[in-house]
Amino acid sequence: MSVHFEQETAVRALGGGRYATAFSQDWFVFAGPNGGIVAAVLLRACIAEVDDPGRSPRTLTVHYLAPPAVGPAEVHVTVERAGRGVSFLSARLLQDGEPKAVALVAYGAPRPDRVAWSARPCPVLPPVGTCPPLAADGEGEPPNIRLRWDCRWALGDGGTTLATEGTETGGWLRAEVPTPVDHVLVAAMADAWLPPILARPGHQSVSVPTIELTVHFRDTSTLAQLQPEDWFACSFRTDVVQEGYLEEDGLIWAADGRLVAMSRQLAVVLERREFPR
Repeated sequence: MSVHFEQETAVRALGGGRYATAFSQDWFVFAGPNGGIVAAVLLRACIAEVDDPGRSPRTLTVHYLAPPAVGPAEVHVTVERAGRGVSFLSARLLQDGEPKAVALVAYGAPRPDRVAWSARPCPVLPPVGTCPPLAADGEGEPPNIRLRWDCRWALGDGGTTLATEGTETGGWLRAEVPTPVDHVLVAAMADAWLPPILARPGHQSVSVPTIELTVHFRDTSTLAQLQPEDWFACSFRTDVVQEGYLEEDGLIWAADGRLVAMSRQLAVVLERREFPR
C-alpha cells in the first residue's frame, strides 16, 4: 500500500504556535513511529512557524522522550530568538498532554562562500537498477517503515562493509511514493536506512530506538533543484557500541555527488522483547 509522506507528516495551525498532527501505524518500527518521521513532523511545524523563504533550516536536533502512539498529537513551537542572520526555535511534541519529543532548530539565511571545501566525497555506487532492494531481517514481519522507503543496497559485499573498526551500510534511497524534495524529507531520510548494527551477523534480534538525532542541512540550493523521483546516495556508519548505546553517523548526497545533509544519532541497544523503553 502506498502511503504519502506529505500527508503522514502534515501539520495544521491552531494558533499561538500550536500545530495539530496525527500518527498512523504506517511509519511504525517496533514501539512507535520511526524517529525520522517524528523529526519530520517537528521540523514541518517549525517551518510553518518561521514562514520566511529567505531562511532555511541549518540544524535540527531532536530528543526522543517516549514513543508516540497512533492518534492525534500537537506540536508547540516557540521562536526563542530571531536574529539578523539566524533564527532559533524550540518545539515540543505532546500527546494526551504528555511530552513525547523536544527539538531545537536553527534557521539561517544564505551566506557567501568565502571559504569552501568538502572532504566527504560521495562513494561511487553501482547503477540503481543493478542494486538489490533492502530486505527485512527475516525475523517476523518487517517494520512498516521498511515499506515506506525505496532502499537499494550498494555499499560493500551484500550491502554491508564489515570491519573491526565499525560497520557501514548504504546505497540509494528515496521515498516509496515520489515526494517533493525539501528539508523535511531529508530529515526523515536521516533515520530511514537499516541501522548498521543490524547488518552485522548475529545482531538481527536487537532494536535501536533513537535517543537523540541531529541533522545538519548543507546544500539548500541543491534541494531546491531536485525532483520527487530523484535518488539520493547515502552512507551510515557505527563505530562504537558500548554500555548499551551506539552512535550512527550518516551522510546523504544528491545523485550527482553534492552533499546535502550530515547526521548523527545516539541510540540505545535493546532486545526487542524489552519494549517499551
